[in-house]
Amino acid sequence: MKISKKIVSYSVVKADSQSADGSNVAAKVESITADVIQMHEKLERPNKLIGSTYKLKTPDHVSAHAMYITINDIILNEGTENELRRPFEVFINSKNLEHYQWIVALTLIMSAVFRKGGDITFLVDELRSVFDPRGGYWNKGKYMPSIIAEIGEVIESHLIDIGMLKGKEPSAEQLKLIDEKKAEYRAKHAASTQADQSDAANTEDPWMASATLCGKCSTKAVVMMDGCQTCMNCGDSKCG
Repeated sequence: MKISKKIVSYSVVKADSQSADGSNVAAKVESITADVIQMHEKLERPNKLIGSTYKLKTPDHVSAHAMYITINDIILNEGTENELRRPFEVFINSKNLEHYQWIVALTLIMSAVFRKGGDITFLVDELRSVFDPRGGYWNKGKYMPSIIAEIGEVIESHLIDIGMLKGKEPSAEQLKLIDEKKAEYRAKHAASTQADQSDAANTEDPWMASATLCGKCSTKAVVMMDGCQTCMNCGDSKCG
């Protein structure tokens, strides 16, 4: 049932309670909720599912071949106000057979969790907490502790797209501050190196060489600005 107003009071509904029209309240509530289909493990797979495929390319020293992660979603209560899109199964394909066994095991477990229903967002934190004993790697300026953790990033991105998780995008004020800090840093960098206009254009992110890892967004984008460690990606600052 969808609650559209603020709850200001409540009462316990008993099995023999009667509504204003004399009908049984408990029976009426049960009939309404019975029409809403929730995700559960006994739900049969339909003939057609909506799928999204994500390409995961790690550095060559980690894996020479890319992984393709396909997540198929099921539409529950289609065409009604209770319509929901929920992940139903996941497949991971790669030419690298070195990871074949754990990829198959991981996809089977994740698919089973998806089909069980309930809150499945815990998978993201569990996958992102896996560390490779040989060490992580940098991918597009972001530190990844393992391939499993990067798969967790993909799952998180998909859950945000279908509305199961809220995005972590900076607010409008933070984006404005980040743009101002980037412009200020680029201007200082160009002045200190006496670079011409063409060199400045080729150096899109001059802070990357000296930047450190951000503890909030795991991106190598933290630089010293105005005497304070500031992240150029998410706007996080040690000075508040």
